[in-house]
Amino acid sequence: MSDLPILSLVTFTPLVGVAIILLLIRGEDEARAKHIALLTSGVTFFMSLFIWGNFDNSLATFQFAEKAAWLPSLGISYHMGVDGISMFFVILSTFLTPICILSAWVVIKKHIKEYMIAFLILETLMVGMFCALDMILFYVFFEGVLIPMYLIIGIWGGPRRVYASFKFFLYTLLGSVLMLLAMFAMYFEAGTTDIPTLLTYNFPAEMQTWLWLAFFASFAVKVPMWPVHTWLPDAHVEAPTAGSVILAGVLLKMGGYGFLRFSIPMLPLATVDFTPLIYTLSVIAIIYTSLVALAQEDMKKLIAYSSVAHMAFVTIGAFSLTIYGIEGAIYQMLSHGVVSAALFLIVGVVYDRVHSREIAVYGGLVEKMPFYALTFMIFMLASVGLPGTGGFVGEILVLMGIFQVNSIVAAFAATGLVLGAAYMLYLYRRIIFGALTKDNLKAIKDLSAREVAIFAPLAIVTIWMGIYPMTFLDVMHVSVENLITNFNQAVAAAGDGAVAAR
Repeated sequence: MSDLPILSLVTFTPLVGVAIILLLIRGEDEARAKHIALLTSGVTFFMSLFIWGNFDNSLATFQFAEKAAWLPSLGISYHMGVDGISMFFVILSTFLTPICILSAWVVIKKHIKEYMIAFLILETLMVGMFCALDMILFYVFFEGVLIPMYLIIGIWGGPRRVYASFKFFLYTLLGSVLMLLAMFAMYFEAGTTDIPTLLTYNFPAEMQTWLWLAFFASFAVKVPMWPVHTWLPDAHVEAPTAGSVILAGVLLKMGGYGFLRFSIPMLPLATVDFTPLIYTLSVIAIIYTSLVALAQEDMKKLIAYSSVAHMAFVTIGAFSLTIYGIEGAIYQMLSHGVVSAALFLIVGVVYDRVHSREIAVYGGLVEKMPFYALTFMIFMLASVGLPGTGGFVGEILVLMGIFQVNSIVAAFAATGLVLGAAYMLYLYRRIIFGALTKDNLKAIKDLSAREVAIFAPLAIVTIWMGIYPMTFLDVMHVSVENLITNFNQAVAAAGDGAVAAR
């Protein structure tokens, strides 16, 4: 394994599928693109499991490292590697992609070949971003993700798809331009774009402030944090189901990952200064977007606003700068990646049958769709944070971490658990229970074999994460511990004033 470029193989195997589709699929054979895309993404997922199987939990360093000259005159290299923080995001990306392709199997009826190509390219960019250990390489993958997602929303989305895709693109691009300027500044200051080297470089305190704000502009939009979250509901409502799945499951995690990879370890003094800002915006997001979710009549919008609230837990945990908090933030991102993906697929099931996302259109589905009701219940309870599901572990770790630092923030954050239960149980009751009175629902069919195959692995992972979380926590623990140790050392080295602030 040490000689096998496993990260490059996992990253670029989807492009092999793209090449096969472009070369072999013509005209009426377009539907065969689905089989090639599913096979390619499935192979990519099983290859990514080799990374987990051969990962050394005792090491905090980047593993499976690959390095080659790319732009040697500028000191920019093709540098790949994963640690305990990034490894599971690679697997999350490869896990959800075949599920997305399978979910679109009978739904997408136009431009099938191009749709599958877009998802395979998106997979390469997502995996590459989590593996990149050079800032410029990271930026190429980070920004490249926008293009296929923009096309997925803009071509295969709903009636307002063009507006939603432009809003998504412009919001995320604007913040990322500022991040690119920050990367240039770091390059001219440190003389390198190598991420492991930059993690040990001490940037001047005043410079850290401006760098932190530039990175914040990009990552806050991606999370998304309040008040730059308004692009998310529009993007989710107009995106096809698979687009919403990958948007909520992986793309929102890019912001949280960015905070953990760049803002906190590279800019510790600025992180100390701006942590109160993060707490304030996160608490507002938890309470405000939960209340907005309660008022929604569109299922997708409700789940979209719930994603903003759940991701606010991530930012609170990450900036608690405790082991519990950061591990909880990572765990919450992984759990939310699975659960939110499943919830958007849940909406997609009834939308494909009734062609409406309005909650009022439904009611009493348990009579005709008992397996659907059971599946919905599993993921609804996971979203609420029921013990025995992955959602509980992430949220309880975040609350434990933030309570060690700021009990007031912890109390406000805990209100999100109550509000989350309110809007999810309200949604479930209105759709599943009650009398089945609407004529168009009396002939509705339960989950098909294909849909069961989609939900089964998501349910298994959700319960696995709730019952045996150490499977995941053991992998990330040493890397998180190393991040906090280095952070505290950097703050202490800056002087007593910074230590007092911390």
